Amino acid sequence: MKKYLISLSILFGILFFGLLEPTQSFALSAENLTEATAQIETNHQDHDSATSVADHAESEGHDSHTAPTWLVIPFITLLLMIATGPLFYEHFWHHNYPKIAVGFAALVVLYYLFVLGNVHGPVHALAEYVQFIALLASLYVASGGILIEIDKKATPLANVSLLLIGAVVSNLIGTTGASMLLIRPFIRLNKGNIQAYHVVFFILMVSNVGGSLTPIGDPPLFLGFLKGVPFFWTIEHNWPAWALALSLLGVIFYFVDRRFGKLEEDEFTEVITYTNKFSMVGIKNFGWLFVIICAVFLDPNVIEGVPAIVYDGQKFSYLREIIMLSVAFFSYKFADQRALKGNEFNFEPIREVAFIFVGIFGTMMPALELVGNFAKSPEGAEMITVNTLYWGTGTLSAVLDNAPTYLNFLAAAMASEGASINNIAEVREFAANSMNDSDTTFQLMAIAISSVFFGAMTYIGNGPNFMVKSIAEQNGVKMPSFFGYLIRFTIPILLPILFLIWLVFFAFA
Repeated sequence: MKKYLISLSILFGILFFGLLEPTQSFALSAENLTEATAQIETNHQDHDSATSVADHAESEGHDSHTAPTWLVIPFITLLLMIATGPLFYEHFWHHNYPKIAVGFAALVVLYYLFVLGNVHGPVHALAEYVQFIALLASLYVASGGILIEIDKKATPLANVSLLLIGAVVSNLIGTTGASMLLIRPFIRLNKGNIQAYHVVFFILMVSNVGGSLTPIGDPPLFLGFLKGVPFFWTIEHNWPAWALALSLLGVIFYFVDRRFGKLEEDEFTEVITYTNKFSMVGIKNFGWLFVIICAVFLDPNVIEGVPAIVYDGQKFSYLREIIMLSVAFFSYKFADQRALKGNEFNFEPIREVAFIFVGIFGTMMPALELVGNFAKSPEGAEMITVNTLYWGTGTLSAVLDNAPTYLNFLAAAMASEGASINNIAEVREFAANSMNDSDTTFQLMAIAISSVFFGAMTYIGNGPNFMVKSIAEQNGVKMPSFFGYLIRFTIPILLPILFLIWLVFFAFA
């Protein structure tokens, strides 16, 4: 029972908004409706289903296209099945999770299309999913062709050093790229003694917290950059929280590894001699990674002349995704076979992520819609403070895609200042704290840091989390269940750090 209570507390944000009446509390004012419509027409990467509904409401003159509250149930049910399946009905879940995920997604999408008559929501969700999976798949395949060998004894200091290096690298090639590049070397470094806590701290430090210094690091920050947040704003303002969080995680891991990482010495154990050498096979695949990172910036809404699919006045990227998926194909076709064999490369981890997130992207539309409408309503705008932005963005980023959560709360914060997220100049003013009397810099910091840091709270908080978990399990690591991850690691270890970050940087801002 305790586990179910904890899971329900994590979903509090969704249920809080879901229990409100959408036709009253979530009704958009005329000003917010115009703003939401402009947001759709400006950038399809908004990841904001609520704006799609607003666009329909304007064209039809009523809000009949708003999803009913009960349509959040498939999303919550899917999350609970992801959490309980591997724990209570592992065999059934392992063989049927693709059907379950696709089935729940189809249920919600069909309701949108044929009952609500809302095409915008599913179209946006499809575009977001294609962008998401193209990036993850290309990074996964390209990095799988790079074999990193570290012939060194796995000491706590060596492990911490690799985790901190990974945290820095995640700002250069993204948390997904760094995770896929380094998780296998990290497991091999600790061969014979790899335990669940090793992988969990890797998820915390490399797959999430590490990527908060540059827009390349994590999708929410990249979307903020596309909206007008200066490229170097993140490193200028996020580095103190980044350094504090990683330092605390590194120190905790060091002592945990000293306590639990030592193998029992056996007098008959063969003495191993280490050369302390570092080697790589498949270096050419770094070129493929570079192509992927460059392709990320090929957005038709930012760069004029980039080919796009125009739908209802909106530009949808496809050249970028074609490049990424082509890189995935060619980087695998021409990969060094020694690297693939050494990494024991296969497609099961990306397959699992692809199916699970089909379900998440398909079913989370009503939840995002309810949250987005409330955040932009007069009632929601009155609640905008640095504290509510930090905890609100963070809580929902743990169970929803953190990119649309980031944009929803940024739009609400700017609306409370009489500004629009669709105006690049106003976004820059908001980031520079040159707007009205409010300290908008701290508001943006709260949104940016919490959307990235809280993504580590659950396996579904960020795309790389599931992939790292899957790779570790394929290498024989017994990873904790969804609830085990929460109860044993993120609630006792990460949550106090997130509270301290709030206390130091935001509580008294």
